[in-house]
Amino acid sequence: MISHNKLDKSFGPVGSFSGIIVFVAGLASVWFSLFSLLLLVIGAFVGFTYSSTEVDSGQKRVRFLNNLFGIIKTGEWLNVKPDMKIGIRRSGKIWRTYSGGNRTLDSTTEDYRLILYDSKGKELMPLAKAENVDSAEAELERICRQLEINKL
Repeated sequence: MISHNKLDKSFGPVGSFSGIIVFVAGLASVWFSLFSLLLLVIGAFVGFTYSSTEVDSGQKRVRFLNNLFGIIKTGEWLNVKPDMKIGIRRSGKIWRTYSGGNRTLDSTTEDYRLILYDSKGKELMPLAKAENVDSAEAELERICRQLEINKL
């Protein structure tokens, strides 16, 4: 069984919203100009591209994906070995945007990430994200049980 875990928008919340606005503008003007096709492509790329992971518990493998335009998956499978471990790490990101008046707007997001580590303790990739510690621990137990590996 393959589970799909969405992680982040590639261009942040403001970039994603702006891309959707450009996409809608291109969609609205597609009848009037061929330039609007360029707006459609750029808006769809910026507005809908996101990163995610897939966990295949049947074949014990994982992959980090960049979903271009929201539908084209790019990424390679990584086989999970029994000596690998999964841990929880607190993650915080700040997205900074500048307005027309050159004022800054900071958007902060804090969550907890489940990270896959190799046998030497080197971080390989994030597997999932959760809003709080309790849901992160529940997700950690579920993924460890599916992949038959230990916690960090």
